[in-house]
Amino acid sequence: MGELEDAVMTRVWKWNRPVTVREVLEDLQQERSIAYTTVMTVLDNLHQKGWVRREAEGRAYRYEAVSTRAAYAAALMNDAWSQSDNPAAALIAFFGMMSEEQRQALRDAIRIVQGPDTPPDTPAPNPGSVPDAGER
Repeated sequence: MGELEDAVMTRVWKWNRPVTVREVLEDLQQERSIAYTTVMTVLDNLHQKGWVRREAEGRAYRYEAVSTRAAYAAALMNDAWSQSDNPAAALIAFFGMMSEEQRQALRDAIRIVQGPDTPPDTPAPNPGSVPDAGER
């Protein structure tokens, strides 16, 4: 997703409701000079890419996000990770870039995925993706 597409999608996700081109335009114009037709084209492109759905309202459309920003971020991470020739090394490098707060969020997410009845040393689903500390 390009920078302008991201700026448009940020508003669609933030507002969490069907939006018009005019609403997005007016909000974007607080930050930059941009034409109505540019925003309309961006939303049409996002629709063609499957990121938003649209419903006709008179002569215009209302656009709504198909998924959440979290799902988009997860898809980006999965795509990048799946292109690695060494997924374990890519994950280790990624974890090394994380702040302590991000690492804690990761630990919390793993606990959620594993479920409350999973012993602490049990691997997460799809084991083998990340080596244990002793395997590095």
